[in-house]
Amino acid sequence: MTALRQRMIEDMRLRKLATTTQRSYLHYVSDYAKYFQTSPEQLDLEAIRQYMLVLINEAQLSAESINCFLAAVKFLYLVTLEMPWREDDFPQRQPVPPKVPTVLSADEVLRFFDNIAGIKHRTVVMLCYGAGLRISEAVALKLSNIDSARMVLHVENGKGQRPRLAALSPRLLAVLRAYYRATRPPGPWLFQSWRRDSHLSQGAVQLACREAVRQAGLAKQISPHVLRHSFATHLLENGEDIRVIQALLGHQRIDTTARYASVTPARLARTVSPLDTLTASPKRPRGRPKKVR
Repeated sequence: MTALRQRMIEDMRLRKLATTTQRSYLHYVSDYAKYFQTSPEQLDLEAIRQYMLVLINEAQLSAESINCFLAAVKFLYLVTLEMPWREDDFPQRQPVPPKVPTVLSADEVLRFFDNIAGIKHRTVVMLCYGAGLRISEAVALKLSNIDSARMVLHVENGKGQRPRLAALSPRLLAVLRAYYRATRPPGPWLFQSWRRDSHLSQGAVQLACREAVRQAGLAKQISPHVLRHSFATHLLENGEDIRVIQALLGHQRIDTTARYASVTPARLARTVSPLDTLTASPKRPRGRPKKVR
């Protein structure tokens, strides 16, 4: 490992970047250095511009991937290498076309759950839907994080390492208790991996999800994150305040939560048109008005 790579890893850890973000940044910076066959310390803003054109025209990466590369090199040069550059000196981010999140109906959720093999994987995906957890948050849940007295879950490893509280419904609590009685996890993890020092991997749950979709014959591609989208959308359709949903999901910005407002057909169907609220105007009498004597 080079000294620069080690320094960047340390900087990312100091700023509490998510593990997945750290891996992604290192991947993009490593490919960038390999392309030019030199250390990034020897490259400049023009090199970044040229490499972005390679990613767009030759590699044909998605806008999201190109923007991730841009975020990685910004971190490298502005934080780790402390270059006297400004944010505006870097190339512009690629525009990302808006995507409407996939949302499941209640029937699709039930069919999906029925086809998840194994009580451990089924309980994890029910957490993603029942409490709106990210898959990374669900698999890392500890026994001590379940607060049945207050009916909340303590999420320790939220995005950006920000802790938060998630709702624990009576039905979800019953599911967790049934799982505990059936498996008796030794702790501290609720979902213990076969490795004694680790929890269940995200990849194992995602694989179980793909198999459940195939078994259920569902047309939609369902991931744990789709269940989180469905959690938020169904709450919104049931009339829950969007600020409450923002807190439950752990979003810092309300506009991130507001994306779900565009995918609630039930709310759209209940919307009353202004045409329906018009009242008939009083009819005017016909003929000439009578003279008052």
